[in-house]
Amino acid sequence: MSSLYSLENIVFALEIIGTIAFAISGATLCLEKGMDLMGITILGLTTGVGGGIIRDLIIGQTPPLTFRDPTYLVISVVVSVIVFTPPVREWIFSDSMLYEWLMLIMDSVGLGVFTVLGIKSAYTASAIHGVILFTFVGMLTGVGGGVLRDMMAGNRPYIFVKHFYASASLIGALTCIVLWDKVGTVLSMGTGAGLIVLLRLLAAHYHWSLPKANMPRDKK
Repeated sequence: MSSLYSLENIVFALEIIGTIAFAISGATLCLEKGMDLMGITILGLTTGVGGGIIRDLIIGQTPPLTFRDPTYLVISVVVSVIVFTPPVREWIFSDSMLYEWLMLIMDSVGLGVFTVLGIKSAYTASAIHGVILFTFVGMLTGVGGGVLRDMMAGNRPYIFVKHFYASASLIGALTCIVLWDKVGTVLSMGTGAGLIVLLRLLAAHYHWSLPKANMPRDKK
């Protein structure tokens, strides 16, 4: 196989795609909240690299890759600044549906990519190979950036309320793990990430959600 398609290059490309997707979702949410350039940059940066930092801390990779290779930091900042520019701001908010779909797609791509990257990192770094470990690390890597974004923006995290969020990550993670030794690393990661994105889009379209608890109101 050509070096262009080596596993290292594929993983690096996925890292870049996930970072860009989550940085866009973080910066876009900041626009909706009316934050200034500093706020947008910080939240875009946190969303873009937050999941990777959580992943590295869990598996004992210290300092996290983000601080050893500034590429991801730079990309997150640049993407956030681009989102802040007037032409991009006007385009994003030219249609309310455009904003909703941009957030959905970017968040879904980031979730899918970082979930399988978390599994790959856990598989590489740990001598203990188990479904629970891989699933836990994968899901935390996938949802970490989004949770930090929503908490810093003052929103209830998507993971608890929105469109089959954590469930999609769980299903994609388990699919990736089951296929890992059967079809190879690249295909299993691609299948897991693609399934997560597909489930998120289907959940948004068909309004899938898990049952929610309805607290009884006090009787007068």
